[in-house]
Amino acid sequence: MRRFPVFIVAAGAMAVASGSIIAVAAKHFLGSTAVEPAPTAKSELTTGSIDARWPKPGVERQTAVAEAAPKLVALEAEAAPEPEKRVAVAKPTCNNPNALGVSRTVQIDTMGGPGFGMSQYRDYDFLQPGEVVLTFDDGPWPVTTPMVLAALKAECLRATFFSIGKHATWYPEVLKQVVAAGHTVGSHTWSHQNLAHKSPQEAQDEVEKGMSAVAMMAGTPIAPFFRYPQLRQTRNLKAYLVQRNVAAFSIDIDSEDFKIKKPDVLVGSTMAKLKKNGKGIILMHDLHKWTALAVPELLAQLKANGYKVVHVRAKGTLDTLPEYDAMVAAAQPVKPSNARAISAEMQTFD
Repeated sequence: MRRFPVFIVAAGAMAVASGSIIAVAAKHFLGSTAVEPAPTAKSELTTGSIDARWPKPGVERQTAVAEAAPKLVALEAEAAPEPEKRVAVAKPTCNNPNALGVSRTVQIDTMGGPGFGMSQYRDYDFLQPGEVVLTFDDGPWPVTTPMVLAALKAECLRATFFSIGKHATWYPEVLKQVVAAGHTVGSHTWSHQNLAHKSPQEAQDEVEKGMSAVAMMAGTPIAPFFRYPQLRQTRNLKAYLVQRNVAAFSIDIDSEDFKIKKPDVLVGSTMAKLKKNGKGIILMHDLHKWTALAVPELLAQLKANGYKVVHVRAKGTLDTLPEYDAMVAAAQPVKPSNARAISAEMQTFD
Protein backbone atom coordinates (compact mmCIF):
# COMPACT_ATOMS: atom_id res chain seq x y z
CA MET A 1 0.00 0.00 0.00
CA ARG A 2 1.45 3.35 -0.99
CA ARG A 3 1.86 6.04 1.64
CA PHE A 4 1.09 9.70 1.04
CA PRO A 5 2.99 12.71 2.37
CA VAL A 6 1.11 14.54 5.08
CA PHE A 7 1.22 18.20 5.97
CA ILE A 8 0.27 19.28 9.48
CA VAL A 9 -0.10 23.01 9.89
CA ALA A 10 0.30 24.39 13.40
CA ALA A 11 -0.09 27.92 14.72
CA GLY A 12 3.25 29.74 15.12
CA ALA A 13 4.58 31.34 18.26
CA MET A 14 3.66 34.85 17.18
CA ALA A 15 0.23 34.02 15.85
CA VAL A 16 -2.98 33.59 17.83
CA ALA A 17 -4.10 29.96 17.67
CA SER A 18 -7.65 29.75 16.36
CA GLY A 19 -9.71 27.81 13.87
CA SER A 20 -8.29 24.45 12.90
CA ILE A 21 -5.09 22.70 11.97
CA ILE A 22 -5.32 20.88 8.68
CA ALA A 23 -3.42 17.73 7.85
CA VAL A 24 -3.52 16.90 4.18
CA ALA A 25 -2.45 13.60 2.68
CA ALA A 26 -1.85 14.12 -1.02
CA LYS A 27 -0.36 12.20 -3.92
CA HIS A 28 2.61 13.17 -6.01
CA PHE A 29 4.26 11.84 -9.16
CA LEU A 30 7.76 10.53 -9.73
CA GLY A 31 9.32 11.96 -12.86
CA SER A 32 6.03 13.31 -14.16
CA THR A 33 5.45 16.88 -15.28
CA ALA A 34 1.70 16.54 -15.47
CA VAL A 35 -0.29 18.41 -12.86
CA GLU A 36 -3.72 17.34 -11.75
CA PRO A 37 -5.84 19.79 -9.78
CA ALA A 38 -6.45 18.78 -6.19
CA PRO A 39 -10.02 18.44 -4.95
CA THR A 40 -11.10 21.61 -3.18
CA ALA A 41 -12.36 21.17 0.35
CA LYS A 42 -15.86 22.55 0.76
CA SER A 43 -16.61 25.02 3.51
CA GLU A 44 -18.42 22.43 5.59
CA LEU A 45 -15.28 20.28 5.85
CA THR A 46 -14.13 21.88 9.07
CA THR A 47 -14.24 19.06 11.60
CA GLY A 48 -14.07 15.31 11.70
CA SER A 49 -12.52 12.99 9.14
CA ILE A 50 -13.64 13.05 5.52
CA ASP A 51 -12.54 10.93 2.55
CA ALA A 52 -11.69 13.12 -0.42
CA ARG A 53 -11.50 10.89 -3.50
CA TRP A 54 -8.68 11.65 -5.91
CA PRO A 55 -8.03 10.31 -9.44
CA LYS A 56 -5.83 7.22 -9.59
CA PRO A 57 -2.26 8.40 -10.28
CA GLY A 58 -1.65 5.88 -13.05
CA VAL A 59 2.10 6.11 -12.41
CA GLU A 60 4.07 3.44 -10.58
CA ARG A 61 6.54 4.46 -7.90
CA GLN A 62 8.96 1.61 -7.37
CA THR A 63 6.72 -1.50 -7.25
CA ALA A 64 3.80 0.06 -5.42
CA VAL A 65 0.60 0.98 -7.21
CA ALA A 66 -1.56 3.53 -5.44
CA GLU A 67 -5.05 2.30 -4.73
CA ALA A 68 -5.75 4.18 -1.51
CA ALA A 69 -7.79 7.35 -1.24
CA PRO A 70 -6.16 9.97 0.95
CA LYS A 71 -8.02 11.74 3.70
CA LEU A 72 -8.53 15.36 4.49
CA VAL A 73 -8.54 15.57 8.25
CA ALA A 74 -9.25 18.70 10.25
CA LEU A 75 -8.04 18.70 13.84
CA GLU A 76 -9.03 21.08 16.58
CA ALA A 77 -6.28 23.68 17.10
CA GLU A 78 -6.21 23.24 20.85
CA ALA A 79 -6.39 19.45 20.80
CA ALA A 80 -3.42 17.55 22.20
CA PRO A 81 -1.31 16.14 19.34
CA GLU A 82 -1.12 12.40 18.88
CA PRO A 83 2.50 11.26 19.44
CA GLU A 84 2.56 9.03 16.38
CA LYS A 85 1.27 11.79 14.10
CA ARG A 86 2.88 14.92 15.44
CA VAL A 87 6.40 15.87 16.36
CA ALA A 88 6.53 18.26 19.27
CA VAL A 89 7.85 21.66 18.25
CA ALA A 90 9.28 23.83 21.01
CA LYS A 91 7.89 27.35 21.04
CA PRO A 92 10.60 29.93 20.41
CA THR A 93 11.12 32.51 23.11
CA CYS A 94 10.88 36.07 21.87
CA ASN A 95 11.76 39.25 23.72
CA ASN A 96 10.77 41.52 20.84
CA PRO A 97 7.05 42.40 20.98
CA ASN A 98 7.30 43.94 17.51
CA ALA A 99 9.09 40.99 15.91
CA LEU A 100 8.01 39.55 12.60
CA GLY A 101 7.80 36.10 14.19
CA VAL A 102 6.77 32.73 12.79
CA SER A 103 3.22 32.88 11.47
CA ARG A 104 2.74 29.12 11.46
CA THR A 105 4.65 25.86 11.33
CA VAL A 106 4.12 23.32 8.54
CA GLN A 107 5.09 19.77 9.45
CA ILE A 108 5.79 17.42 6.56
CA ASP A 109 5.64 13.65 6.41
CA THR A 110 8.43 12.80 3.95
CA MET A 111 7.28 9.22 3.30
CA GLY A 112 7.58 8.63 -0.45
CA GLY A 113 10.05 11.48 -1.05
CA PRO A 114 7.80 14.41 -2.02
CA GLY A 115 9.16 17.52 -3.73
CA PHE A 116 8.53 21.17 -2.84
CA GLY A 117 9.24 24.44 -4.60
CA MET A 118 7.25 25.42 -7.65
CA SER A 119 10.27 26.02 -9.89
CA GLN A 120 10.57 22.23 -10.21
CA TYR A 121 7.81 20.48 -8.27
CA ARG A 122 4.21 21.28 -9.09
CA ASP A 123 2.41 18.69 -7.00
CA TYR A 124 2.39 20.61 -3.70
CA ASP A 125 1.85 24.21 -2.78
CA PHE A 126 1.33 24.57 0.96
CA LEU A 127 1.87 28.32 1.14
CA GLN A 128 -0.91 30.87 1.25
CA PRO A 129 -0.63 34.25 -0.50
CA GLY A 130 1.83 36.48 1.34
CA GLU A 131 3.68 33.58 3.01
CA VAL A 132 7.37 32.81 2.65
CA VAL A 133 9.79 30.11 3.78
CA LEU A 134 13.35 31.28 4.45
CA THR A 135 16.05 28.82 3.38
CA PHE A 136 19.84 29.07 3.49
CA ASP A 137 22.30 26.83 1.61
CA ASP A 138 26.00 25.97 1.81
CA GLY A 139 26.75 26.52 5.49
CA PRO A 140 27.77 26.15 8.17
CA TRP A 141 30.31 28.94 7.83
CA PRO A 142 32.13 30.97 10.49
CA VAL A 143 31.11 34.60 11.05
CA THR A 144 28.41 34.72 8.37
CA THR A 145 26.17 31.90 9.62
CA PRO A 146 26.16 33.35 13.18
CA MET A 147 25.31 36.75 11.66
CA VAL A 148 22.30 35.21 9.91
CA LEU A 149 21.28 33.44 13.12
CA ALA A 150 21.45 36.72 15.05
CA ALA A 151 19.23 38.47 12.50
CA LEU A 152 16.67 35.67 12.62
CA LYS A 153 16.71 35.64 16.43
CA ALA A 154 16.09 39.38 16.57
CA GLU A 155 12.86 38.86 14.62
CA CYS A 156 11.96 35.60 16.43
CA LEU A 157 12.12 33.61 13.21
CA ARG A 158 13.04 30.10 12.22
CA ALA A 159 14.42 29.04 8.88
CA THR A 160 15.65 25.93 7.07
CA PHE A 161 19.37 25.39 6.54
CA PHE A 162 20.61 22.97 3.86
CA SER A 163 24.14 22.27 5.04
CA ILE A 164 27.10 20.88 3.10
CA GLY A 165 28.64 17.81 4.73
CA LYS A 166 32.25 18.87 4.30
CA HIS A 167 31.51 22.31 5.76
CA ALA A 168 29.80 20.63 8.70
CA THR A 169 32.97 18.67 9.46
CA TRP A 170 35.00 21.87 9.28
CA TYR A 171 32.70 23.93 11.50
CA PRO A 172 30.54 21.61 13.65
CA GLU A 173 30.33 24.23 16.39
CA VAL A 174 28.58 26.59 13.97
CA LEU A 175 26.15 23.89 12.86
CA LYS A 176 25.34 23.19 16.51
CA GLN A 177 24.41 26.87 16.89
CA VAL A 178 21.88 26.45 14.07
CA VAL A 179 20.39 23.41 15.79
CA ALA A 180 20.33 25.07 19.23
CA ALA A 181 18.41 28.03 17.80
CA GLY A 182 15.60 25.68 16.73
CA HIS A 183 16.03 25.93 12.98
CA THR A 184 15.39 23.02 10.64
CA VAL A 185 18.55 21.39 9.28
CA GLY A 186 18.61 19.44 6.04
CA SER A 187 21.49 18.37 3.79
CA HIS A 188 23.08 19.63 0.57
CA THR A 189 25.52 16.81 -0.40
CA TRP A 190 29.05 16.20 0.82
CA SER A 191 30.94 18.69 -1.36
CA HIS A 192 28.43 20.55 -3.55
CA GLN A 193 29.12 18.65 -6.76
CA ASN A 194 26.82 18.91 -9.77
CA LEU A 195 25.15 15.53 -9.40
CA ALA A 196 23.90 15.52 -12.97
CA HIS A 197 27.53 15.10 -14.06
CA LYS A 198 28.15 12.11 -11.80
CA SER A 199 27.51 8.42 -12.23
CA PRO A 200 24.53 7.08 -10.25
CA GLN A 201 26.84 5.58 -7.63
CA GLU A 202 28.98 8.71 -7.34
CA ALA A 203 25.89 10.86 -6.97
CA GLN A 204 24.46 8.53 -4.33
CA ASP A 205 27.74 8.67 -2.42
CA GLU A 206 27.69 12.50 -2.49
CA VAL A 207 24.13 12.55 -1.16
CA GLU A 208 24.57 9.92 1.54
CA LYS A 209 27.96 11.06 2.79
CA GLY A 210 26.59 14.59 3.07
CA MET A 211 23.60 13.37 5.05
CA SER A 212 25.78 11.37 7.43
CA ALA A 213 28.23 14.24 7.94
CA VAL A 214 25.58 16.85 8.67
CA ALA A 215 23.72 14.56 11.08
CA MET A 216 26.91 13.51 12.85
CA MET A 217 28.26 17.05 13.23
CA ALA A 218 24.86 18.38 14.32
CA GLY A 219 24.96 15.93 17.21
CA THR A 220 21.27 15.18 16.77
CA PRO A 221 19.05 13.66 14.06
CA ILE A 222 18.30 16.07 11.23
CA ALA A 223 15.30 16.46 8.96
CA PRO A 224 14.97 14.16 5.92
CA PHE A 225 15.13 17.27 3.73
CA PHE A 226 17.53 17.60 0.79
CA ARG A 227 18.36 20.23 -1.80
CA TYR A 228 20.30 19.47 -4.99
CA PRO A 229 23.39 21.61 -5.64
CA GLN A 230 22.55 24.05 -8.44
CA LEU A 231 19.09 22.42 -8.32
CA ARG A 232 20.42 19.81 -10.78
CA GLN A 233 18.41 16.64 -10.26
CA THR A 234 18.32 13.39 -12.20
CA ARG A 235 15.65 10.73 -12.63
CA ASN A 236 17.81 8.19 -10.81
CA LEU A 237 18.33 10.46 -7.83
CA LYS A 238 14.65 11.37 -7.67
CA ALA A 239 13.84 7.66 -7.48
CA TYR A 240 16.55 7.18 -4.86
CA LEU A 241 15.18 9.93 -2.60
CA VAL A 242 11.73 8.37 -2.95
CA GLN A 243 13.17 5.09 -1.74
CA ARG A 244 14.94 6.86 1.14
CA ASN A 245 11.81 8.82 2.12
CA VAL A 246 13.68 12.11 1.80
CA ALA A 247 11.87 15.24 0.64
CA ALA A 248 13.52 17.29 -2.10
CA PHE A 249 13.32 21.07 -1.76
CA SER A 250 13.59 23.36 -4.73
CA ILE A 251 12.76 27.08 -4.68
CA ASP A 252 10.24 29.68 -5.73
CA ILE A 253 12.44 32.77 -5.45
CA ASP A 254 16.17 32.86 -6.14
CA SER A 255 17.88 35.74 -4.37
CA GLU A 256 20.84 35.24 -6.74
CA ASP A 257 23.15 36.19 -3.91
CA PHE A 258 25.91 34.20 -5.57
CA LYS A 259 26.29 37.13 -7.99
CA ILE A 260 24.50 40.10 -6.39
CA LYS A 261 27.08 41.22 -3.86
CA LYS A 262 25.64 44.55 -2.71
CA PRO A 263 23.28 44.06 0.27
CA ASP A 264 20.88 46.86 -0.71
CA VAL A 265 20.63 45.63 -4.30
CA LEU A 266 20.19 42.08 -3.05
CA VAL A 267 17.28 43.09 -0.81
CA GLY A 268 15.61 45.15 -3.51
CA SER A 269 15.91 42.40 -6.11
CA THR A 270 14.58 39.70 -3.78
CA MET A 271 11.63 41.80 -2.67
CA ALA A 272 10.76 42.64 -6.29
CA LYS A 273 10.68 38.94 -7.17
CA LEU A 274 8.58 38.18 -4.10
CA LYS A 275 6.10 40.94 -4.96
CA LYS A 276 5.73 39.48 -8.44
CA ASN A 277 5.35 35.92 -7.20
CA GLY A 278 3.23 36.75 -4.16
CA LYS A 279 4.71 34.03 -1.93
CA GLY A 280 7.31 31.31 -1.95
CA ILE A 281 10.39 29.46 -0.76
CA ILE A 282 13.29 31.92 -0.84
CA LEU A 283 16.83 30.69 -1.55
CA MET A 284 19.80 32.42 0.09
CA HIS A 285 23.31 31.33 1.14
CA ASP A 286 24.57 31.79 4.68
CA LEU A 287 28.26 31.67 3.75
CA HIS A 288 28.21 35.00 1.88
CA LYS A 289 29.14 38.15 3.80
CA TRP A 290 26.85 40.32 1.69
CA THR A 291 23.92 37.99 2.32
CA ALA A 292 24.53 38.03 6.07
CA LEU A 293 24.59 41.83 5.93
CA ALA A 294 21.39 41.92 3.85
CA VAL A 295 19.26 39.61 5.99
CA PRO A 296 18.28 42.17 8.70
CA GLU A 297 16.99 44.61 6.07
CA LEU A 298 15.28 41.84 4.13
CA LEU A 299 13.41 40.80 7.27
CA ALA A 300 12.48 44.43 7.92
CA GLN A 301 11.09 44.69 4.39
CA LEU A 302 9.11 41.48 4.81
CA LYS A 303 7.54 42.87 7.97
CA ALA A 304 6.87 46.31 6.46
CA ASN A 305 5.13 44.77 3.47
CA GLY A 306 2.93 42.41 5.47
CA TYR A 307 4.54 39.09 4.55
CA LYS A 308 4.33 36.14 6.94
CA VAL A 309 7.08 33.63 7.61
CA VAL A 310 6.28 29.92 7.69
CA HIS A 311 8.60 27.48 9.43
CA VAL A 312 8.90 24.02 7.85
CA ARG A 313 9.57 20.98 10.02
CA ALA A 314 9.69 17.25 9.31
CA LYS A 315 7.41 14.75 10.99
CA GLY A 316 10.27 12.30 11.38
CA THR A 317 14.06 12.36 11.29
CA LEU A 318 16.61 11.18 8.78
CA ASP A 319 17.94 7.64 9.06
CA THR A 320 21.56 7.75 7.94
CA LEU A 321 23.28 4.65 6.56
CA PRO A 322 25.99 2.97 8.70
CA GLU A 323 28.52 2.61 5.88
CA TYR A 324 28.49 6.34 5.22
CA ASP A 325 28.53 7.14 8.92
CA ALA A 326 31.73 5.08 9.08
CA MET A 327 33.24 7.01 6.17
CA VAL A 328 32.62 10.32 7.89
CA ALA A 329 33.85 9.07 11.25
CA ALA A 330 37.10 7.85 9.65
CA ALA A 331 37.70 11.06 7.72
CA GLN A 332 40.11 13.68 9.05
CA PRO A 333 38.58 17.10 8.34
CA VAL A 334 41.16 19.59 7.15
CA LYS A 335 39.98 23.19 7.09
CA PRO A 336 41.32 25.07 4.07
CA SER A 337 43.63 27.97 4.82
CA ASN A 338 41.89 30.11 2.23
CA ALA A 339 38.43 28.64 1.74
CA ARG A 340 36.55 29.86 -1.28
CA ALA A 341 32.78 29.98 -1.10
CA ILE A 342 31.59 26.94 -3.04
CA SER A 343 28.40 28.69 -4.14
CA ALA A 344 30.54 31.31 -5.93
CA GLU A 345 30.78 28.70 -8.66
CA MET A 346 27.03 28.10 -8.81
CA GLN A 347 24.99 28.77 -11.89
CA THR A 348 21.45 30.03 -11.98
CA PHE A 349 18.93 27.25 -12.60
CA ASP A 350 17.04 27.86 -15.81
